[in-house]
Amino acid sequence: MEVACTVPLAGRDDLSLAYTPGVARVCEAIAENPELTQIYTWVPNTVAVVTDGTAVLGLGDIGPAAAMPVMEGKAVLFKQFGGVDGVPICLDTTDTDEIVETVVRLAPSFGGINLEDISAPRCFEIEDRLKERLDIPVFHDDQHGTAVVALAALENALRLTGRTHANTRVVVGGAGAAGVAVTKILREAGIDDIAVVDRQGVLHSSRTDLTPVKRALAELTADRTGRTGKLADVLDGADVYIGVSGGTVPEEHVATMAPDAIIFGLANPTPEVHPDIAHKYARVVATGRSDYPNQINNVLAFPGIFRGAFDVHASAITEGMKLAAAQAIAGLVGDDLSEDLIIPSPFDPRVGPAVAAAVSAAARRDGVARR
Repeated sequence: MEVACTVPLAGRDDLSLAYTPGVARVCEAIAENPELTQIYTWVPNTVAVVTDGTAVLGLGDIGPAAAMPVMEGKAVLFKQFGGVDGVPICLDTTDTDEIVETVVRLAPSFGGINLEDISAPRCFEIEDRLKERLDIPVFHDDQHGTAVVALAALENALRLTGRTHANTRVVVGGAGAAGVAVTKILREAGIDDIAVVDRQGVLHSSRTDLTPVKRALAELTADRTGRTGKLADVLDGADVYIGVSGGTVPEEHVATMAPDAIIFGLANPTPEVHPDIAHKYARVVATGRSDYPNQINNVLAFPGIFRGAFDVHASAITEGMKLAAAQAIAGLVGDDLSEDLIIPSPFDPRVGPAVAAAVSAAARRDGVARR
């Protein structure tokens, strides 16, 4: 990574504009009209990539210093695939209040906040509180990026297998950050029959061990369908399994799924259902890995989502904007749809612009666009 100037800086005249005395004129103009920061600074095209290092990739709680390479990589992807400038920020605190207050105070320097690799359940509260206090987009990619791309892939998998939202039964393995967001976006898309499973079994309100987040998820899912029991109970006859837990699903349970099943094992590096096993019983298989077809990769979503939000100076990222992003990604597959191609490649040059355009349009529909 590097910071580079976008205009020549080759002599005294250039220097006098880039810094003193010319820069003072810009400062004075912004002081009189703060909205000019959206024109004369890099703020409206810059996102803070913020972590506390507590849930980094599959490495876990490795701390803020060791998390920096991932944040740098994220910033590079923002630039490469969305034309968005990312600044990695690793905070030396895991206190929720301190993280919120720090980001709020940093916010005037950025057009948006991308939260990254913060452990659950703190990540939910941090995102919610920042959304309440800031008038710029706040996006926890571990939740929503995964959810957007998973929904895009699922839309095409359903089309391929002749299913509709109304007649599809889904099991989500894992109730962490990604599991919560995947479940919520599936419901927003119109899929109602969802069971979420953690290590103790199906989330339902009669359980006494649920956190507030899990209880709310139970009310959205099994409480509506009456499903209870363990993973084996709800996987029997299920159309779709989406794994975001890092556990392992026994083959005998996978074998009980419905014909033409759909299996997304998204844990890295070891999917919940190994593709070799999944293909024995499923028609469509996706993973989070780049060495198998149908990679559910967040880079398909977050650069275009922020690009689209920034293009219209959006004050937030709405559920409608996330759904629009998923639909745009899914639509790029078109007539090439097949068992091994339900999602476009991250290197498909159409992805970023298509997502950005769809997100901008949705921001206008949802009333959060400011231009």
